[in-house]
Parts: sequence; structure tokens; C-alpha cells
Amino acid sequence: MGSALDIPLHVKYIQSLGENKDDLVYHLTAHLRMNAVYWGLTALCIMGHKDALDRDETIAFVMSCWDNEAGAFGAHPDHDAHIHATLSAIQILLMQDALDRIDVPRVVKYILSLQQPSGVFAGDHFGEIDTRFLYCAVNALSLLDHLHELDVEKTVGYIRRCKNFDGGFGAREGAESHAAQVWVCVSALAILDRLDEVDQDTLGWWLAERQVPNGGLNGRPEKLEDVCYSHWVLSTMSILNKIPWIDADKLTAFILSAQDLEHGGIADRPGDLPDVFHTIFGLGGLSLLGYPGLADLDPVYCMPADLIESKGLRKGWEALPRRSLT
Repeated sequence: MGSALDIPLHVKYIQSLGENKDDLVYHLTAHLRMNAVYWGLTALCIMGHKDALDRDETIAFVMSCWDNEAGAFGAHPDHDAHIHATLSAIQILLMQDALDRIDVPRVVKYILSLQQPSGVFAGDHFGEIDTRFLYCAVNALSLLDHLHELDVEKTVGYIRRCKNFDGGFGAREGAESHAAQVWVCVSALAILDRLDEVDQDTLGWWLAERQVPNGGLNGRPEKLEDVCYSHWVLSTMSILNKIPWIDADKLTAFILSAQDLEHGGIADRPGDLPDVFHTIFGLGGLSLLGYPGLADLDPVYCMPADLIESKGLRKGWEALPRRSLT
């Protein structure tokens, strides 16, 4: 199997992110800051080190990103509100048991205002549409216990029109199937209890075909493998109860080979620089593969499974059995 997962090193890596605020990369990634905090905190939860990030500082950062004019959250202080940042803020506050800090009626109003006549959601008031934003809306409304306010049939109708001959889904009507878009569409349907819309065997075959000879997964045919698809592909297969359709040992070895064993973190593929995005999705894949010493990740919400279960939101997904430490 090669290298084992170096949990202490990866915890230190996540703790170190953002320490050097004079670094150019820190400022170039400001538009992803809220998402990055969510990725880092979720990764720490999976590794059993949630307290490695200071709770009060984390909550204070999230609340500093509140856009009072819009009634939602931006990715960084003084950034405009966006549905993706708003979902990440909700997820962070839920993991930190601070959801009471949110003005729920205003956030729900903001989210619902972004649904278009077609059923898809825009990301913000500028109007970019994508099935990713539809998923963000469904996930957020579910976590806030306001899913009953969503026009479910209109939402499902748009996902249905994004389905392709190969069983997959695209970013919008007419777009090619892509593993990340497949996950957001299937997860949204799972939350809405509408997995009947999925051609599960055809899609399961398409997802299994994403595994390349070195064990990694790609997002589309003829593309390179990438650790992040360990989440997009594997989580969808977990929701469809088809993880045994891929070679779990080879995928595990591929993810572990992408670790930076000097500074911590996981990269997109071996030899590249690590980042928090690939770290969380590599860890998420390992969790679903039953890697020892990790907590369960809910593949529908991409959050700690025990937290989602405590809210009564668990769906019928299946991961591989957790192996014991040897």
C-alpha cells in the first residue's frame, strides 16, 4: 500500500494555512476564503482534530463575511454575497454548533430569490447559473430546516433536463457529463428523495469507468486522474451503493501517494503542490474507502456523518466498512 496517512502532519498543514497574510497567494485566493475554511474544518473533523482550529476565531471570521444588504455571506469580508460562500458559512457554523448566529429568514429569502424560472439557481445577483448552485441551495435549505419552501418539482425538472445519454449530468442543459456535476445533481436528488430520476446502473458504469490504470479517478473520459475525484466520483457511488464497482485498494494507494510528506497536505496527483481543496477531498475519499482512524463523512452533504445523522438528514448511502488500525 506504500505510505500511511500522516494525520498529525496534515493537521499541522491545515493549521498553518493563512498564517502568512503577506503572501501573494493568500490575497489571490480571497474569493475562496470561506470555502477554504469549510474544507479545512471538515478535513480536521474527518481526522478527529476539529479543535485544531480555534472555534471563536472561526466563528468571528464567518460573521465578518456577512453581507447585510443581501442577507447572506460573501467569501471574504467586504465581498458580495454568493450562494456557495453562504452554504460554506452555514456548514462551518453548524459544525461549530453556532447556527444560532445566522439570521435564518433572511438567508432563506436570499437563497430562494436566486431560483430562475427554469428551476436552476444563480450563484448571486449577477446571474451565473450552474447545477452547482442548485445543489448549494438544496443543501443549505435542508441544513436550515427550510426545504419545505423550495419548489421541488421545478428544481427536479431542471436536473432532469441536464441528464445525458450516459446517465451523467452536466453544468446546465446540454452540457457534457462531468463527475463533479454528477455529484451535485445526484446529491441534490438524494436530499429531495428523488433518486428515482437517476439511471443508476448506467451512471454507475460511467462512474466506474472513471478509474484509470494507476488507480486514480478522472472527471471525464480521456482526462488525467485527480485526487479531488476521489470525492466527486466515490461519493456519488456511495449514494448509489456502488463503491464495490471500483478497485478500492488501488484508489487508496493513489490518494496516499499524493501526500506531501514533508510539509503536509494532499495534492491533485503525486509530485504536485498540496492544497486544502485536494486535502479534504482526498481525506473524504479515504473515509468512504474505510481507511482506518478516520471519522465517517456523509457523501451527500460532505460533512461529518454523525452531525448529519443527529439532524435526522441521513440518506441511504453506503461506505466500505471502517478497517481497524493495525
